[in-house]
Amino acid sequence: MRSPWHILTSQHVGTTVSGARPRGLTVALACAEGDWPHADWPAPDDPYIVRAVPMAPPYRGLRGSGADVVVLRCEDPSDSFPELLKAMGAMSAPVVVVTPCRDAETVVEAFRGGAGYLVEGDYCARMLSSAVMAATVGHTYLSPDACVALRDGSPWTPDRGEAVERLRSLLSTRERQIMELLSTGLGAQEIGLRLKLSEKTVRNNLSNIYAKLDVRGGTEAVLKWLGATPSVRA
Repeated sequence: MRSPWHILTSQHVGTTVSGARPRGLTVALACAEGDWPHADWPAPDDPYIVRAVPMAPPYRGLRGSGADVVVLRCEDPSDSFPELLKAMGAMSAPVVVVTPCRDAETVVEAFRGGAGYLVEGDYCARMLSSAVMAATVGHTYLSPDACVALRDGSPWTPDRGEAVERLRSLLSTRERQIMELLSTGLGAQEIGLRLKLSEKTVRNNLSNIYAKLDVRGGTEAVLKWLGATPSVRA
């Protein structure tokens, strides 16, 4: 039986969707050989991801891969994520971490470093594609378990609590409801279904929320909502 790594190499690397002219995203799959658990992702007919390039540690060749997004699959992001960032150097591609690790501190550090975070067993292939697409527009995607870890990952001091409440007081009741759901990892469509609103209405509310919180998108909004402090990877 062929390994998932062999399948990725034979079906996706250097190929294009339906033999057409290259379009869409190139994803670097940074993980040990044979360690990618999703042999059926990305699908050959994926409308957004045209190429997946396996990249084993120490990730030599990553800078020349032409990757739009890097997906890091590892057991311990506290070790592998810094190693990956070192290999990336000045490369500006966003990162999505895929891991079984649910440690709150690890999730917080990855999120503060600008990486999306998906916990194994807590997402589907569609969510993985959504995380990659979100990364390309500056949004950081979290699976539900990662959101729980982020929410619980920082000590809640009185000063932090007061600062968060002052910030939240800037929002209307509806906007607070939307932020509560956004901070659990739901997207605009899922939030709309929960609140019985159209996706367009949710997105309009999110635009207003971002302006009130003085943030550029969902990642910074969630960080502020939860009282975390964002940092930017150089």
